[in-house]
Amino acid sequence: MINRSVLIGRLTKDPEVNISKKGNRERAVARFTIAYNHRYRKGEEWIEEPHFFDVKVFGNLARVVGERYHKGDMVFVEGRLSQDRWETEEGQRRSRITIVADTVRLIRAKGETVTVEDANGKGGEEEEDVDI
Repeated sequence: MINRSVLIGRLTKDPEVNISKKGNRERAVARFTIAYNHRYRKGEEWIEEPHFFDVKVFGNLARVVGERYHKGDMVFVEGRLSQDRWETEEGQRRSRITIVADTVRLIRAKGETVTVEDANGKGGEEEEDVDI
């Protein structure tokens, strides 16, 4: 079976990092959400439909993500899907899908200026925010 997910999106807020201790060992866990807009055409109108994905990262990568990545940054995330299941106090069953990432890379910091060549390989003028 294959369980791999690859996404590119923007951080919806700064990552939250928690460090737990077990004996002499520390374990860092970073949690964050990325968003991307699915764009499609309906008749003559373009529709943008936002999608949000929860991501969890462990170890040294969690520390790096917590220190260097911020709300609005565009990131590349690769990892596996994980499903958490629980039952509420009222007896209702709940579940949530999270991406457990082993790779997180900064594509572009929020507000960073790129050239059109960077975005589509044709070169030329600068733009403030080019969707990639």
